Amino acid sequence: MKPLRDAVDEYIALRRSLGFKLRDMATDLTDFAAFLEQHAAPFITTALAVAWAMQPVDHQPSDWAQRLGFVRVFARHWSATDPRTEIPAGGLLPFRPRRARPYLYTDAEIRQLLAATHTLSSTNGLRPWTYHCLFGLLVVSGIRISEAIALERRDVDLHEGLLTIRTTKFNKTRLIPLHASTRDVFIAYAGRRDRLVPHPPSPAFLLTDHGRRLEISAVHRTFYDLSRRIGLRGPADHTGPRIHDFRHRFAVNTLIQWYRAHEDIERRLPVLSTFLGHAHVADTYWYLSMHPELMRLATSRLERRWGLTHED
Repeated sequence: MKPLRDAVDEYIALRRSLGFKLRDMATDLTDFAAFLEQHAAPFITTALAVAWAMQPVDHQPSDWAQRLGFVRVFARHWSATDPRTEIPAGGLLPFRPRRARPYLYTDAEIRQLLAATHTLSSTNGLRPWTYHCLFGLLVVSGIRISEAIALERRDVDLHEGLLTIRTTKFNKTRLIPLHASTRDVFIAYAGRRDRLVPHPPSPAFLLTDHGRRLEISAVHRTFYDLSRRIGLRGPADHTGPRIHDFRHRFAVNTLIQWYRAHEDIERRLPVLSTFLGHAHVADTYWYLSMHPELMRLATSRLERRWGLTHED
């Protein structure tokens, strides 16, 4: 029978040929195979899998559960070849996932942030407009920062006002319509960009002063700097409102508007889920429970549906 390390390599290659990226899984399964070799284990056992998963003693339980999950998936595959394989049961390393509570920006804070982008230093004048366009897009579209940075010129249809989001988090392509006002901002940006950087080395739609694609680390640093300038973060704060919170704001505001317009939320929620690029509608349902106004609107609708009053 082939060595387990070779079996892991073949499994990773097979999954990647089907479109899966498997960055963390590939690294961890390779390390797990080496761990089994060190223990002279002829096959996968639950005890060794759990011991390996919990090796980083300073990690969070969620990390341990994820590592054991990688082994579980591979073990199911490998058990068809080696029937001695033990498949770790689900729930062996339980944990309660915690999601960061999003910060819901006010309209005034959004205006302040966008105005502050015009104060950014620049070698040729493009940088302030790039960040104004980027942050504005994140606010009005709800797309991920990685998706905005990945946009190329071919993905932005300025005539139709349509964005094509390719190779997303879950390897799905989706279309995002732009409001006419957003399209006008994009048209103005594209004209200014082409004048200032007429022959860029990158096909990206949003460019640095040097015509290259934005780097996510630089975007985060710029956002933190602007956040401190306008008071969203203190001078020494390492935590506070995040770029990802623009996405939360978009989702929450959309749901509030639907409630106020008496829309059928059950019917409309899959639309929002698709728009956001969520893999499961359950990920979108989370927003219903994390915002006080949404909870009030949902409770009020439920009471009306069942004919309840506060006196009941």
